[in-house]
Amino acid sequence: MIEIRFHGRGGQGTVVASKLLATSLFLDGKYSQSFPAFGTERRGAPVTAFLRVDDKPVRIRTEIYEPDHIVILDPLLVDQVPLTDGLKRDGIVIINSSRKPMEFADRFKGFKVATVPAGQIAVKHHLGTPQSPIVNTAILGAVAKVLSIVTMENLIEAIKSDVPSKADENAAAAQEAYKTVSDVVQL
Repeated sequence: MIEIRFHGRGGQGTVVASKLLATSLFLDGKYSQSFPAFGTERRGAPVTAFLRVDDKPVRIRTEIYEPDHIVILDPLLVDQVPLTDGLKRDGIVIINSSRKPMEFADRFKGFKVATVPAGQIAVKHHLGTPQSPIVNTAILGAVAKVLSIVTMENLIEAIKSDVPSKADENAAAAQEAYKTVSDVVQL
């Protein structure tokens, strides 16, 4: 089983990202489960979402305390939340950032890191506003490339069928992020 923990803020699409990835994994013929955990339910508040995927039915229903991988939609959380708590030593951290992975060496020492400018990509494709880009589909393109757990075809299908508006723009953002995500760097 692969367990992924998503960290973002309300309004960035963290919960939707987890759901879209679960749907695309299901389309790939895998068993998947996603669910959120909310603190205060308001725009800008920290949000955590969880995803499990396996080749057999997923029966466990708890939060993920020891994730295989972490996806960070808001890079400001890097200095505000203990994101690596429980992260397995061979885990990969995917960060929405235009910075290079090595620039996170002080925060993620010992882990593998990849970065993608999902916010810039979202703005380019008119997803949200420049002040509040909706980065969920862009970050999923990076997840598809870095983790190799889902096909882009099924990710795009899930986006086009489940995103309530701007399906083509969201699909294009995912494809651009897939192409532009950094290589994974061991820190």
